[in-house]
Order: sequence, then structure tokens, then C-alpha cells
Amino acid sequence: MWSEFKKFAMKGNVIDLAVGVVIGGAFGKIVTSLVNDLIMPLVGLLLGGVDFSGLSHTFGDAEIKYGAFLQTVVDFLIIAFSIFLFIRFINRFKKKKEEEQEAVKTVDKTEELLTEIRDLLKAK
Repeated sequence: MWSEFKKFAMKGNVIDLAVGVVIGGAFGKIVTSLVNDLIMPLVGLLLGGVDFSGLSHTFGDAEIKYGAFLQTVVDFLIIAFSIFLFIRFINRFKKKKEEEQEAVKTVDKTEELLTEIRDLLKAK
């Protein structure tokens, strides 16, 4: 059982996933700080000095903190857009590699056809 667990834990996918989770957590903290400390104060300043973190509405004993929700939504949008840009950047490199491989393959196919034509001409 221990050896099976070691094989599972040491697979590349599991290690990549663990690294992704750790980096994602750190990236989330950076984005949260960016939103809370830079973006939302500027947005609040543009809207007349509104502090979004303090926005709330009270219904009886319940307090609805919609300002905190707005900040979380902005966090999500920034993280989603950042991941979109990163994936797009990676896909460009993959696309270039695939195009290069296709170019090499088409040359190989052309060489094969020319070889076949040459062999047919020799046979005649």
C-alpha cells in the first residue's frame, strides 16, 4: 500500500497540481491585496469617497455586507482575467510549436511523394 501511495504521490500530475494550488493561493492573496489596497480605494475616490468595504445594510439583527461582496467579485474578475491572459499566452507557444511540427511533417510527406515518383520512373 505504501509503494502504491508513493507512486501516486510522485506522479507528475499530482506534483503539478500541488504546485498549482500553492501558487494559486499566493496569487489569490496578491490579487486580494491589489483589490483591497489599490483598486477599490481608487474606485471609491472616483465615486465620491465611498469605502466599499464598509457598505452594508441592516435588516433587524442581520447585517448584509454587500461592499465586501463587491470586493470579492472584483477579486474574482481580476483573477479570471489574469488566468485567461496566462492561458492565452501559453496557447500561443503551443500553437507555434504545432505549426512548426506541421511544417516539418509536410516536408516529410513531400519527400516521400518525390521518392515514390522517382521509384516509379526508375521502374519504367
